[in-house]
This record gives sequence, C-alpha cells and structure tokens, in this order.
Amino acid sequence: MKRLITVASCLILVLAYAVPGLAGNPNKECTTIQDGELVDSAGNTIYTGFDEWGYNYQAHLFNGLYCDAYRDAAWCQPYADVQLTMKWNDAWMSNNDCDGDGLLDRHFGFDSYIGSGAWETNHQSGEYEVDGEICKWNYFVKIVAAPADAYSVSGYWYTADGEEIGPVIWGDFAIIQEVENDSCAGTHGIQYRSIVGPGFGHFQP
Repeated sequence: MKRLITVASCLILVLAYAVPGLAGNPNKECTTIQDGELVDSAGNTIYTGFDEWGYNYQAHLFNGLYCDAYRDAAWCQPYADVQLTMKWNDAWMSNNDCDGDGLLDRHFGFDSYIGSGAWETNHQSGEYEVDGEICKWNYFVKIVAAPADAYSVSGYWYTADGEEIGPVIWGDFAIIQEVENDSCAGTHGIQYRSIVGPGFGHFQP
C-alpha cells in the first residue's frame, strides 16, 4: 500500500493542483504569489502561507493528510489517515509566474522536465493493525528529473556514461532513493540508492 500511494500518486499531487505553464521568456518580469494574482487549477487565488488543504506554494511545501492533498477526493479515503509531507524545488514548480499565464511555472526555461534539475521528495507515515498489534510504518522517496543526456532502458534511467540513475517514474523522472520502515513487516532502512548518488546536486543542469 505504501509504495503505491507514494511513488505514482504523490507525483500527481504537486503537478495537479497548481497547473503549470509552459517555458517562457526568462527576461520577462514575473508575477509573484504576493501580488495576489496567481491561481491554482481550481481558479482559487494562491496566497502565501498554508492553504486549507496543507499546501504552501511559496515555501514549496505540502504538510497534511494524504487525502487533503487531493482535496479529500472519494477514491483516496482508504488512505485518509496517512500523514504526508512533500517538498520540491523551483524547477519542479515555481512560486512565480514568468510566462504570463497566471499560473505557477514548472521547468521554466525548458521544454519539458528533462534536464531541468527538478526534484521532489515525499515522506509518508501511518499505522495499521495486524492480529491486534499496531504496526507503524514510514516511507521516504527522492525523485529527480532525468538529465538532458540520460537515456532509459527496461524501466531505468542511465547517465550518458551508462551509470544507473534509478527507476523510471512518470516518464521524465527517476527515483534516486527510497527509505522504508515497517515495524511488523521487518522492513528497515534504505531500499534503493542510485549508483550515481542520492544527492540532488548530481542532476542539476
């Protein structure tokens, strides 16, 4: 359950709720959240600080319950008690609008996420019961945009020199580190670590 709702779904979270604009002119004056003119995908004005769902777009942060990240959608109710924290950088989703579409930019200056240096992390935690025992778990993952000269083979991204970056996720992205702990399943510590390294600096343009 943890892996399913963490890797694929949490990518949707940030991408879905401040629908991004396309790459634009980097010399154009940008609109900030403080200007009070930017909106999310639902047309709601974005303000500094946390909104009612747990998003702080200015700080590149979400902190709340899993279903809050999806505006309490019906399908996610089985995971409603899962705690979720997400962080991302400017390339993943900016807190400015520099292309003039009234929305927060993503991969600004690039045609796609590829080569943009975008990254995102998420950390989930919760508990479940097995035979009367309360089992606590947590899961942490780092995800990066693939470098411009990277290539993918059989579900993994590789550097131009053939070093494994990590599993492909959502096309343009690679998982570079997974850490999972589950008191009942006996799972503990790092489950995956990129051969290139788990630091974001390895993947900046």
